Amino acid sequence: MQRLINIIDTATAWVGRAFAWCILVMALGIGYEVYMRRAHQDPTAWAFDLSYMMFGALFMMAGAYTLSRNGHVRADVIYRLLKPKTQAIIEFTLYIAFFYPVVIALIFAGFDYALESWSYNSGRGEVSVMSPANIPIFQFKTIIPVAGSLFFIQGIAQLCRCIICIKTGQWPPSYRDVEEKESQQPQMKENRSISSDGVQ
Repeated sequence: MQRLINIIDTATAWVGRAFAWCILVMALGIGYEVYMRRAHQDPTAWAFDLSYMMFGALFMMAGAYTLSRNGHVRADVIYRLLKPKTQAIIEFTLYIAFFYPVVIALIFAGFDYALESWSYNSGRGEVSVMSPANIPIFQFKTIIPVAGSLFFIQGIAQLCRCIICIKTGQWPPSYRDVEEKESQQPQMKENRSISSDGVQ
């Protein structure tokens, strides 16, 4: 079961990191738009479309990656005080009762939405109406069911984590790309005390 978790986490991590480059593309596009607008008084016709498409792609495709890292916002005021086994039972129930119905609805509704977008203009695909550049957007709408499918797969890994915790009473280890400052405080204090004593 842990091997399955690792495989799914690795796959969603790869997708999340790949789509993280959308931020750079978006920043370069907006930077170019500002330069053209201010320096040459000649704004682009495509910068706005680029910005919302890149941000939307990143937001959707990095969702499963964020879930694998426990990065989504949660109201854990009471939850964090519970024993791991109790936490796992609650999470398992919530995944089955709420997460999967919503994700399955996202996949099916997103598929219909994307299919409709692909069929516009006699099969040539939908273009943006937000600017005169007529930028194709049908391929970006395809991201919706794809992102939903990634959520579905990552949910399997999360359910496996819950099952392991229910059996063992401890959460299985997970990848950590970024560590919160709170968890670094004891180590930072220790480093400060060592440096104040003059010990390397």
